[in-house]
Amino acid sequence: MMEKPLMRTFQGPQIASSAGALAVMPPAGMMRDSRQPGELWSCAVYALVTVGCIALGYYQFHAVVLRILAIAVKQHGIRALAYPTLFWLGLGFLLIVVRTIFWILYRPAPAVSRESAPSLTVIIPAYNEGPMVLQSIESAAKADYPHDRLEILVIDDGSKDDTWSYISQAAARHPGLVTALRHERNRGKREALALGFSRARGEILVTIDSDSVIERGALLALAGPFRDPKIGAVAGRVEVYNRAHGVIPRMLHVRYMLSFDMLRATESVYRNVYCCPGALTGLRAAGVRKVLERWKHQEFLGSRCTFGEDRAMTNYLLDSGYDTVYQRTAVVHTLVPISYAKLCKMLLRWDRSYVREEIRFTRIVWKRPWPTRLMALFDRSVTNFRYPASYSSLGLLPLLVMKDPSITVPMMTAVGAMSLFSVLYYLRSERSMNFLYGVLYTYYSAIALFWIFPYAVATVRSRKWMTR
Repeated sequence: MMEKPLMRTFQGPQIASSAGALAVMPPAGMMRDSRQPGELWSCAVYALVTVGCIALGYYQFHAVVLRILAIAVKQHGIRALAYPTLFWLGLGFLLIVVRTIFWILYRPAPAVSRESAPSLTVIIPAYNEGPMVLQSIESAAKADYPHDRLEILVIDDGSKDDTWSYISQAAARHPGLVTALRHERNRGKREALALGFSRARGEILVTIDSDSVIERGALLALAGPFRDPKIGAVAGRVEVYNRAHGVIPRMLHVRYMLSFDMLRATESVYRNVYCCPGALTGLRAAGVRKVLERWKHQEFLGSRCTFGEDRAMTNYLLDSGYDTVYQRTAVVHTLVPISYAKLCKMLLRWDRSYVREEIRFTRIVWKRPWPTRLMALFDRSVTNFRYPASYSSLGLLPLLVMKDPSITVPMMTAVGAMSLFSVLYYLRSERSMNFLYGVLYTYYSAIALFWIFPYAVATVRSRKWMTR
């Protein structure tokens, strides 16, 4: 009988008590590289699902486009909205094809061996994190990395709860390995990271969020790409820690898988990952020192930048001539919002940072090598054109429904069918019915989250963290 293909799952925070202290309960095992050959039956089923999704998507999309064109030909007002939307859909499909090719070509760099591991400093900024920070520290302390070349700096950024007591507990438990630093008042995550960067002694600096837990082999894997002296930053793979704690975390788990194991993998092929995330990123210390003061005192439209420090640092390193890549085998599990209000606050912060750093990247892109520059220009142009196209489609939908009410169901079905094509990337990494949450998120974001980006643009100068 054939054995079932290996599949790693992680169901959320698991905390065990031992002598009154919290301890990390790590995932059952390190993830398997999804490029390794699977069982014949598993591959056949995946291929069948792929063909089915493509056929369904094409059938629904083709039928809806023809009906929209038939209405647009007769209605000038509808035509003005329909044509730009359809044009963007065509470019978007081309971008998906290109990204898929790059995704197939992507390979993670080999991890470094314990014998050749460079000196490495883990930096964990924390604010009002409570017992979760201890799990984060323990995951780094118990990682497979030689302790004589590892240091862990934990910065309490003026917490008002018991975070400092957990950090002190970790420092006492791991003397010589964990160093506890403290701001007497809250100065913001960027200031906390800057303190860690200035105190770090490692050749590689690794940032881990205090609500995140790394897998045991993450540090050795993250150090692998730095064999290439042109690499300035390495993005780890971020998965949802509390994925079993509600519908929103389940949807975000699929979205995170798509963002990291698809988008960043494709960006890594042309060595231009746009955002190396704070949850788990490796940075070349020499590169960070070159840009530290500019990054620390960054301003935008006359306002001091307080959030979006991860993408800002990525842009500074790209501007300095370094390349940025993604390492699939360096895995971190991070907490995500479980309520609508907190999700909106997180996305608002992300979108404000996105607007600011996309504007900065329009100047940086011209310094990139020409193959990277060409791909980056195409990628960002199509990606950013989705905003005017998608919001014009919001105006297009009621006009179409008024002219032809019967088009409502086919259009909604086409949206779902096209989202199925995207979640095929998720199915390639994790064979489970959770992919349906990715389809659900497509409708959820269109209905409940459509307002976030325009509001982020209107309030882009805001300095509020909102979730701290």
